Amino acid sequence: AFASLVFTVTDPNDLSVINEFRKGLENPEVLKWPENGGDPCGSPVWPHIVCSGSRIQQIQVMGLGLKGPLPQNLNKLSRLTHLGLQKNQFSGKLPSFSGLSELSFAYLDVNQFDTIPLDFFDGLVNLQVLALDGNPLNATSGWSLPNGLQDSAQLINLRMINCNLAGPLPEFLGTMSSLEVLLLSTNRLSGPIPGTFKDAVLKMLWLNDQSGDGMSGSIDVVATMVSLTHLWLHGNQFSGKIPVEIGNLTNLKDLSVNTNNLVGLIPESLANMPLDNLDLNNNHFMGPVPKFKATNVSFMSNSFCQTKQGAVCAPEVMALLEFLDGVNYPSRLVESWSGNNPCDGRWWGISCDDNQKVSVINLPKSNLSGTLSPSIANLESVTRIYLESNNLSGFVPSSWTSLKSLSILDLSNNNISPPLPKFTTPLKLVLNGNPKLTSNPPGANPSPNNSTTPADSPTSSVPSSRPNSSSSVIFKPGEQSPEKKDSKSKISIVVVPIAGSLLLVFLAIPLYIYVCKKSKDKHQAPTALVVHPRDLSDSDNVVKIAIANQTNGSLSTVNASGSASIHSGESHMIEAGNLLISVQVLRNVTKNFSPENELGRGGFGVVYKGELDDGTQIAVKRMEAGIV
Repeated sequence: AFASLVFTVTDPNDLSVINEFRKGLENPEVLKWPENGGDPCGSPVWPHIVCSGSRIQQIQVMGLGLKGPLPQNLNKLSRLTHLGLQKNQFSGKLPSFSGLSELSFAYLDVNQFDTIPLDFFDGLVNLQVLALDGNPLNATSGWSLPNGLQDSAQLINLRMINCNLAGPLPEFLGTMSSLEVLLLSTNRLSGPIPGTFKDAVLKMLWLNDQSGDGMSGSIDVVATMVSLTHLWLHGNQFSGKIPVEIGNLTNLKDLSVNTNNLVGLIPESLANMPLDNLDLNNNHFMGPVPKFKATNVSFMSNSFCQTKQGAVCAPEVMALLEFLDGVNYPSRLVESWSGNNPCDGRWWGISCDDNQKVSVINLPKSNLSGTLSPSIANLESVTRIYLESNNLSGFVPSSWTSLKSLSILDLSNNNISPPLPKFTTPLKLVLNGNPKLTSNPPGANPSPNNSTTPADSPTSSVPSSRPNSSSSVIFKPGEQSPEKKDSKSKISIVVVPIAGSLLLVFLAIPLYIYVCKKSKDKHQAPTALVVHPRDLSDSDNVVKIAIANQTNGSLSTVNASGSASIHSGESHMIEAGNLLISVQVLRNVTKNFSPENELGRGGFGVVYKGELDDGTQIAVKRMEAGIV
């Protein structure tokens, strides 16, 4: 009898803790424990308590509506294995669980705990399930999972929904080999899904609806988690494409990625997955809507070219979207390239001809990175491509040589690699500023088919269309420019030949006339100029050219519909046709820019009239100093 009495009396430490637990409650009567003491592990057995011998192993009070704090010495219940406090109104600071080495299941969710100690997770080596959902822990500053949790090698289920977790997702969670359920929705997590989650054995992963900046980056790593059955990533800032390998998740039944910044075409592998639920709403998905095998699917508020499943996009749309894929979907293009008609005026940097075919791709300084897509070869009507000053790399696709109408291809200031394909049609190919290419890259056609001079493209903003440009080659004379280092003034002249008919003759050999003159203001004019041939697409048959005498040898050309810059350290000459006019002649025909020949004044300078020996009427704009 004495031995029986010893083994049925509750351990004094456990009894002390359980009495403090009851004393701190506002409504202890709900527990129906004896009011005048007693033995929790004795007879009769206390409700909601499970003992093993004299030690308390379980406290199960789920949903009783208990109010009040927990005793801060709760971790003295050293044999505790199950703690079920969920769905009550416990409040205040959570006690440390440090040292509860036998604790396997801890349900603390749906309460009002407001603080969690730093050592809460220390020593929980047998923990399998932990739920802290719905507690306003550290509401002001938020909190992060401490490294001590990674010692819980048996952890299977970790639920911390809406409990103010903040900062990046801890990398060690991806290395926990037993973790199958990770539910961290509605917190303040930020940053990407760590690479340590590659091949994780997770079955359920909820990272949805993070407040603040939300989680971001690629979702590629989730395609390696082949055990996943439920994946919720909605309500974040995830970007990039849905990986093609998503089809490897053969156990997946529920996928939600709505309200992110995901882009690109829906991979066929996803369309073929027999999911129960698929939510793609509110992203930037493009291209056709495939025929989905999912039971319930939604794809509203995207940039699809069609609204019905299985409907195809126009060929030009697909060609441009494949190009967009190669240059990594810059946000400005993603936002404007939507619908099934690239000629509707909304597609940034795209211009079309009268037949509503894409004729110009005008995307300088557009944050393009990646490689050039062969799909551009499907745009048979394209005449000009301006892709300068981006971060493009790789090769120029050989398929581009099939573009018979292409007259200008500007790839300057990128990182294009040799060899270049050989274009068989006349083409101004602009390649300067590509460190991997030499001045005469292998595979490039020699002049006159290819040129490495700058093309006619703006450097500030990107208009919806470009001026028609001459495809003639700009030759570079071997002589040195007659510029002198002490020249400080600049003279720019605009020449406007007004002709009655279109007459093009062979190109005149560039002529250099060196005029060296020193004056009190050290003024020096360019020696000669060659006028570009008239643009046949210009209805007024008017060409305007400005030449500036600068120490850097810069010549600026202005015509009726746009502008371009030609830079040469060796020449004051620009070439495009059959009319050669020396500056001296211009002075003669304008009577040395006499006021009596003045036609008018503008914001850039004074315009003078003149007449050449052959009767050609010209107007000469003498531009103010500093205007280029």
